[in-house]
Amino acid sequence: MQAGVITFPGSNCDRDVAVALEAAGASVKRLWHADPELPRLDLIVLPGGFSYGDYLRSGAIAAKAPIMREVVHAAEAGVAVLGICNGFQLLAEAGLVPGALIANAGLKFICKEVELDVVSVNSIFTTIYDPARAIRIPVAHHDGNYVCDEDELKRLKDEDRVAFRYRDNPNGSTDDIAGVLGSGRNVLGLMPHPERSVDPRTGGTDGVPMFRALMEALS
Repeated sequence: MQAGVITFPGSNCDRDVAVALEAAGASVKRLWHADPELPRLDLIVLPGGFSYGDYLRSGAIAAKAPIMREVVHAAEAGVAVLGICNGFQLLAEAGLVPGALIANAGLKFICKEVELDVVSVNSIFTTIYDPARAIRIPVAHHDGNYVCDEDELKRLKDEDRVAFRYRDNPNGSTDDIAGVLGSGRNVLGLMPHPERSVDPRTGGTDGVPMFRALMEALS
């Protein structure tokens, strides 16, 4: 699997994602937000961080970066795209997933491990997970409150596009949503950080099945 991890000014999880992908067996290319073109890739990752200092709205400026035009074209052509935390915000700003991410309900930065339910295993990101077992993944965000209108929420449920839900909603997200799939099911926006849960020495391994699933599906 050829994976590309894009760095924006303010990204701080790009190396972590690259390490997690390489541990799963992927070949990783590090890409820069100003690159005008993408190489041939099986997976594109938009990592966590605070692109452009979260000015205007989180992800709003980065969504206009030159490389994002290519990311949108690639996603529309079926290339897998994973947006984590700030990457989820970026996907929403770019229109690749529905809804928006706004300030947490408590207006405070949240940094802790949370329990998630795997709602859908019908995606290249989630096939290895056992939906009967909760997983534990860290979050670290200020603007992680996922919102969408009632019609969009119904559509997400009807189309089995809610990928993950919080068991104890830390940020006020609509319907406890922690991760959603794009309409083509090849794009996932996820607020928790699976790349921070790939080594037992740093607290857990519940992020590993996501990267292994991607390897199996895309190799």
